[in-house]
Amino acid sequence: MMDGVIVIDKPAGKTSHDVVSEVKKILGVKKAGHTGTLDPMVTGVLPICLNEATKLANLLMGENKEYLATMLLGVKTDTLDMEGKIISQSGNFVSTEEIRAVMSQMVGEIKQIPPAYSAVKYCGKPLYKYARSGVFLDMEPREVTIYSLVIEDISFPRVTFRVVCSKGTYIRTLCSDIGDVLGTGACLYSLRRLKSGIFSEEMAVCLSDYDCSNKKEELAKKILPMTELLPLLCSIELEDRSAAKLRNGWQPSVEMMKEHDLPLLKAGDMVKFINKGYLLAVAEMLAPVNKFSEFDGKMQAAKIVRVFNN
Repeated sequence: MMDGVIVIDKPAGKTSHDVVSEVKKILGVKKAGHTGTLDPMVTGVLPICLNEATKLANLLMGENKEYLATMLLGVKTDTLDMEGKIISQSGNFVSTEEIRAVMSQMVGEIKQIPPAYSAVKYCGKPLYKYARSGVFLDMEPREVTIYSLVIEDISFPRVTFRVVCSKGTYIRTLCSDIGDVLGTGACLYSLRRLKSGIFSEEMAVCLSDYDCSNKKEELAKKILPMTELLPLLCSIELEDRSAAKLRNGWQPSVEMMKEHDLPLLKAGDMVKFINKGYLLAVAEMLAPVNKFSEFDGKMQAAKIVRVFNN
């Protein structure tokens, strides 16, 4: 059974769904899904969860992302990138100092309106389907975080930069907003995802690098096991009896949790349970560890949110 994540270096021109389908076909797995859509023009890190690891997709999806982007000043399009229809152009020149000043203002918590051509859903329907029908909805701005934004090169009218951002950030929108503040307009010229959570481009494999005869075998070697997927979570090793109880629906008690050497976990923190080298389950703490002495030992200490079949 192939359970884990394989990180693909997505090529331009393919949808994320295309890549997932190709990986499923090559490896012969029943279930597979990515941890965050990349537009067809975008290249780079696309983590694909296989089989039991698909149960972790939502947890992995919430991690921060890092991109290398190039913005084209002076051009606005309906999709906010180079694949869209040009709706306005400007010959206004802005200085390097002005560009740096405006881009520095974008670091921190900012609000973005999702692009009309995006997979964000309204009443269960993606926005791009409304847009293709000529319907453009007024969406509420969403708060996202830009943790860092470093300019790599300014060769007017192109600006290349690295950005580390939170889940849900649209780099297309970031470019468009920068262009609006500068008064030139702007769109996304090119984009590569360098990191998605713990997954980096150093881990990524290119599907075209392997010939048909050994492609399955070579890709199988690149699968990251499930025990490595949540490295920041506290790991609790269970013996067989407790592991069997947990698989049958038992919820961890204060008494059981006190048997393990735990860090100062708070209510809401996530932990993982391991059995014989396999990821058994992921749970959310209901009670803080430093208060265990005040609770009845039979009280539920954590809520199991995912159980995995090994």
